[in-house]
Amino acid sequence: MALTTRPRLAAALAIAALSALAACSPKAQNETAEAAEAIGADANATMSEAVSDVDAAADRAIGGADNAIDATGNAIDDAARDGKRETGEALRDAGNAVDDTE
Repeated sequence: MALTTRPRLAAALAIAALSALAACSPKAQNETAEAAEAIGADANATMSEAVSDVDAAADRAIGGADNAIDATGNAIDDAARDGKRETGEALRDAGNAVDDTE
């Protein structure tokens, strides 16, 4: 099966790049490897920082939702307490009104 023009060109470029790298001195090869490691480390640090930022934002959002739920629960408790008190007062007033009419 014959190679078409693009794969032949890609293969030729790959061979040329490997030849150039092989021709480099050990010092140049080490510096290239160190640069590649530094790029990888920077990418990992960036991703780690991004994950931390997303986690912190999620924690803040969840904390805000928890606070809103607590405030709603407190408002319901207050309304129930007030309704119970007012109902008791109304029943007491009705009982007093019945007593006054007897």
